[in-house]
Amino acid sequence: MKIADAHIHPFLEPENSIAPFGAPGTLQEFMAELKRCGIARACGSVLIRRRCTFDEVRQANRAALRIRELYPDFYEPGIQVHGDDPEGSCREVETMYREHHVRWIGELVHYMMGTGEYDSPGMFRIFETARDLGMPVSIHCGDLAVVEAVLKNFPTLTLVLAHPGDLSAAKERFELIRRYANACLDISGTGLFRWNMLRYAIDRCGSEKLLFGSDFPVCSAAMNLGGVLGEHLTESERENILWRNFRRLTGER
Repeated sequence: MKIADAHIHPFLEPENSIAPFGAPGTLQEFMAELKRCGIARACGSVLIRRRCTFDEVRQANRAALRIRELYPDFYEPGIQVHGDDPEGSCREVETMYREHHVRWIGELVHYMMGTGEYDSPGMFRIFETARDLGMPVSIHCGDLAVVEAVLKNFPTLTLVLAHPGDLSAAKERFELIRRYANACLDISGTGLFRWNMLRYAIDRCGSEKLLFGSDFPVCSAAMNLGGVLGEHLTESERENILWRNFRRLTGER
């Protein structure tokens, strides 16, 4: 069974690790832990744990490329952008796509890095470029009105919401995913510990809208994987979530 993790946050420098309990402390330990859980491919962005400039965003993206050089058959970079410099960000997206064959944007975390709310004019300009290139965008966003504004304005942009949340919040997200053909959800973070949550989501959204993600090293990849394996899913539904959906969105079957 192949497993693709669509939501990780690797790091080269220890200060960019977001592990809340201090481990893994190195990139080698980070990757070894994911592989120990059976993950075959993993994608995600390098984060900066403070407000940052566009130049610092570019540096984080170069760190992601360096990580891919170290783990070419395992890691797929997700890149960051900055809404305060939309023209520079659009050039960065195009460079990453055309010269470095990057196919994923995010997870974007504006609340941490100060890179701009998703419905701002600058971010909308960046989303136009992502849409035209066919690059999915993964976002962390608690305000579903903001998410819906993006979905309405960019009906052909694949937007991947990070985290289902818990109870009523999760149900609201599932409903949003159901309504918009261009919306998907990665199932990292809270939610999977609730029995039947994943079955509930599939029945409302379809298994083709859900992607496995761990948010490692904030969350446990093993526990999230257990949440998928323990639910009452068909083999096809499980394969969609664990492998096929992510590979389809990144252009690999």
